[in-house]
This record gives sequence, C-alpha cells and structure tokens, in this order.
Amino acid sequence: MTGILPTYQRFVNGVPVPSISRRSFRLREKYLIVSVLLTFAIVWLGALFYLPEFKNSTSVNDSVYNVYKRIQKAGPELLMPPPVMHNEVGEYAAVGIVRHREEGDDPHVVEDRNRLRAKIEEDMGMKVLERPQFEVAPSASSSRGPSKPPVDAIEEPAVENNAANKNASPSGVKVEGSENKYVALALKPGVDSEQKHKLDTVKEMMRHAWNNYKLYAWGKNELKPISKRAHLSSVFGAGDLGVTIVDGLDTLYLMGLMDEFREGRDWVAEHLHFSDIDSDLSVFETTIRFVGGLLSCYALTGDTVFKDKAAEVADALLPAFETPTGLPYSLINPSTKASRQYHWAGPNSILSEIGTLHLEFSYLSDVTGRDVYRKKVDRIREVLSNIEKPGDLYPNFINPRTGQWGQRHMSLGALGDSFYEYLLKAWLVSGRADEQAREMFDVAMQAALDKMLRVSPNGLSYLAELKYGRILEEKMDHLSCFAGGMFALASTTLDNSVSERYMDVARKLTHTCHESYVRSETKLGPEAFKFSGTVEARAQKSNEKVYLLRPETFESYFIMWRLTKEQKYRDWGWEAVQALEKHCRVEGGYTGLVNVYHQKPQGDDVQQSFFLAETLKYLYLLFADDTVLPLDEWVFSTEAHPFPIKGKNPLYRGVDKPELTKDENQV
Repeated sequence: MTGILPTYQRFVNGVPVPSISRRSFRLREKYLIVSVLLTFAIVWLGALFYLPEFKNSTSVNDSVYNVYKRIQKAGPELLMPPPVMHNEVGEYAAVGIVRHREEGDDPHVVEDRNRLRAKIEEDMGMKVLERPQFEVAPSASSSRGPSKPPVDAIEEPAVENNAANKNASPSGVKVEGSENKYVALALKPGVDSEQKHKLDTVKEMMRHAWNNYKLYAWGKNELKPISKRAHLSSVFGAGDLGVTIVDGLDTLYLMGLMDEFREGRDWVAEHLHFSDIDSDLSVFETTIRFVGGLLSCYALTGDTVFKDKAAEVADALLPAFETPTGLPYSLINPSTKASRQYHWAGPNSILSEIGTLHLEFSYLSDVTGRDVYRKKVDRIREVLSNIEKPGDLYPNFINPRTGQWGQRHMSLGALGDSFYEYLLKAWLVSGRADEQAREMFDVAMQAALDKMLRVSPNGLSYLAELKYGRILEEKMDHLSCFAGGMFALASTTLDNSVSERYMDVARKLTHTCHESYVRSETKLGPEAFKFSGTVEARAQKSNEKVYLLRPETFESYFIMWRLTKEQKYRDWGWEAVQALEKHCRVEGGYTGLVNVYHQKPQGDDVQQSFFLAETLKYLYLLFADDTVLPLDEWVFSTEAHPFPIKGKNPLYRGVDKPELTKDENQV
C-alpha cells in the first residue's frame, strides 16, 4: 500500500494531510495547449502589423488611447476621461506663453502625472466603472447671491470677429496667423523670482484641481475630492452640465494651460446642451457660471463656439422672465419651460439674483445683435429704479407678479450683495455710459454706509444686516468681503464727494476680512463672523465655521493691490495660498472645511466650481503683472469672468448693427 502514498506527507496537529499528486499531461492535452498558444500568437501579431490603430501609432499606449477616445465618444457615461498623455501641438497651441517651469520639475505635477497615467493604464483594460451610490449632502451656492436661504439654514456636513479686432490678443495687440488659434496672455512677472514662484504655485494648484476633476468627475458638475467621485448634490444637481469645465475655462486660458483649455473647449462644443434638460435650474447661477463663463471665453479668443453656446443657454432661461413685471422667477426647467420659486422664499424672487444678470445679458446682445437679452434686464432695471425704496435701500425679496417687496430685510451679504456690485460694474463695462446705474449705486451705498456700517469696540469695521430699519445681528458674511474691492473701484473710477470715504471703507473692510482669517487656527475665514461682547471677527455657530473655498476676500486683496500697490495685500494673499495648500489640498483635489477653528479640520468633500473660476483666478492675478487683464480694460463679473470694457478694449467684439427679428419681438 505504500506505493500509492504521496512521497511527502504533511501533518497538522498530528493528523496526516495528503498533498495533491502531480502527473504529466496526456499527449492529446499537450496538442490542445500548443494550439491555443499558437492561435493567440497569430492574433496578436496580426493586430500588431495589420490593424491601423497599431500600425500607425508610435506606441501601444497611443493606439489604446485612440480606441479609448472612440469608445468614450460612443458612450461617455461609461468611462472616465483619459488625461492628455503628452503635449500636443495643434490649432490650440499657445503663442507667446511665458512658461516659468516645466511640469516635470514640480513634485506635485509629477505626482499628478503619475496618477493620471496609472488611471489611463487601468482604463486601457476597458474596465467599465460602476456607478457609485452617493449620499445627499448640502450644496454650496455661488460665491455671491446664493440660490438658497442664508447661512443659518446650512447644515454642517457629516470666431466671428469684427474687422477691427480680428486676431487680437487679450492685450489688444494684433497677432499674425489664423484667427482660430488661441493666443495666451503674455505674463510679465518681471525678474522677481519670488513672485515667479508664487505664480507657479497658484498655476500648479489650478492644474491639480482640474486634473482631478477630469480624472474622477469629467462632464459632471463638481468633484468630491476626498471620495474621488462626482458631486451630485451641487446647485446644478446630478446632470452632465460640466459646470466646473465652463466655469474654469477662462482661468485656464489666462494661466496659459492651453492643453487643458482645449479639452474643455472641445467638451463644450460637443456635449453642452441645455434645451433638453429636464430639471430645475437656477436662472441666476446658470447665468453667472455658464453664460458669463462662455462669453468671457468668447471675448478672450473670438471662438464663435462660445458665443453660440452662451446664446443657447440664455435662450433656455428666457421663459422664466414671462411674469407680469418682467422680473424673472428663480428656477426654470428648460425642457418643460416651467418656472417656479424656491420653497423657502415663498412667492418672492431674490434681489441679488434678479439684479445680477445685467452684465451677461447686455453683452450677449452686443455680440449676437439680438436685442432680446438686453430688453429683459433693462426691464428689471426699470422696475427697481421706479419702485419705492425704504431708506434708499433695496430689500432682499420682491414678488415678480405684484412688483412689491417682501419682508424688509436688507443686506450687502447673502441675498443682496451682487445687485449693488452690478450697478457699479454695469456702469464700468458700458464705458461709463450707463449713468443711471452709477447714480443708483451711489444713492444706495450712501444709505448702506450710514445704516449698515458698524465699528467694533476694538476698531474693526463691518457691514451688518438690517430688518425693518434695525440691525438684525452684529455679524458680517464672508460673502460681504467682496465689498472692499467694490468700494475701492467706486472710489478710483469717479471723483465725487464720496470717493475719499469709499476708499477709507475699502481699506477697513478688507482689513476686517483679513482678521477673520488670521484669527482662525487654519488661517482661512469662516462663512460668517460676529462682533458681540468679547467676540470679534470670529464665528460662533457651527454652521458658520465652515470654509467653502470662497474667493471674496481674495478678490478684495487683488483689487486693493492693483489700486494701492500696498505690499500687505500680496502678503495676505500668499498666507492664504499656504493655508489652502496645508488644509484644503487632498490627493483628489481641494476640499472645503467643516471647521476653520480646528488645527486638523475635517474636509467637506466638495471642490466648488467657483474655486477654479474665482479663488484661484484672483490669487493668480494678485501675483501677476498689471498688464494681465488691466482694470481699465476689463470688468470682472460676480463669478470673476472678465468682460471687456466697451470703447476701451478692442476685444469687446460687439456687432455693428444689432437687429431685432420678428421672433425676438415675440419672446
């Protein structure tokens, strides 16, 4: 019997365990295995030498990359988008870009590139990614004029050109060559190596944010950088509208990230469609992010794709304006054309929303020759100009059916802010021809400074809120921190009796907002901060301690630097860059914070689209030369999209003779 036992015996706890005996393959089995191997070799060699994708490519990676692109075009929702595997020189190649450092020299860029390459190699296996399940989280609205209740309601989270300007660059210098080539802004940081390093740092931050959005959420609206997946509960919901793409395109352009810009432009041309969207969209948010972002890219490049898409988006919003007063409803379903209000606002529209459409709609009329858009916002202006205003201020709520104010709540923060901002900027972008807007601005700001401007016991100035003529609460929103830059622009663009006061207020408000940053452990500012008793420029409620990657304070730093040349504003901006890198940067992008007063704060797992559109743009411009988007030629929208000033900037690109068609008379 020993002859049938295995030659090696294992014992476990004293019990013999037989091993698997080995035997050789039979001759018939050997023939079968050899046949399979030969068949596989023949198929592989045939693919290598005869299939065009393999035959013509310089590498296997290139061939699979091309196959990937075809599959993605056929079913883009099935696959994550591949990264650009090498720099391609084509019709979108940058001309005249000053590249301060090659990508390979920066460890962050090397890390991102390696991760992107690993992802594309995984995708080369043609793995279909499963759709993950997402939890519903509270969404953040745009940087100003939020399309939702104030912060108290936020829960803490567990190329058609004029002959005169054809081929013009953003600096106004004509460039020889095809008008379809994009000409990047020529940056002139001078010989200061420190400033060069700061520019490079912010540029790399933009690349990190963009690459991770591209890797994990391409075509979706926003990114969850910690979870590394799409953010489906943003203000635009789960649709494939690519708000991060559209919002961030002009930032990519001015930074000279032309490969990324071209990717975004191609996505817009092929995939951005609004007319068949069957969900409620915010008229305000859609205007400032999509219409504004597209029009800014059209001004910078002259590419008519952007102009046409901007008109397509605006056309989808027009039914919301069909009210007895012409004041639009807050929400519109482009597919059904049904409009409604936010449930928390009752029958009312929001001041900051109806009042923050003027730049985008007026400019769209000028570049398309269709007067329908300007008529809509001129009607809003007419109503707000003629209505009785309590104490020369504008309440935050107004009924679009009756034209009557809602509750008497006034604010330069949430719900009111960007209405006042657009009065000033409508005057500026018109080449100072819109005198009505400037007059309305000055009257309202004198009332606001008399009734809302407060000074704390320790000398910090802030803008409180009013309700029925009384101070509602001794606090200031982070959203209000744009006001420093606004008052500085008002002071320097018109010399009148209040100019000196405007600049004084601008300095003080910007200083207060900086204090709200430096008094937190993270050196990043809270959503709202109070001035009561011994508490100054600090948040008290948990839902006020969040930082949502907001840009308003940096906007004021940028404008104050350009207008005063005081070094402290650049220093403060660099402090913020370091804080963002330390606390908000994660492997998958940039996250907001749940509590800015924790030394190691938890992330809220949302990379807001306005982080790319505004926060990084303003920080970059803070360290750039003044010839990059000079303030006497450009006006920044509330979403930081640059608009050329009429009569001063050759990139205004307005048509000579706007014509109103019969169909537009009926809209």
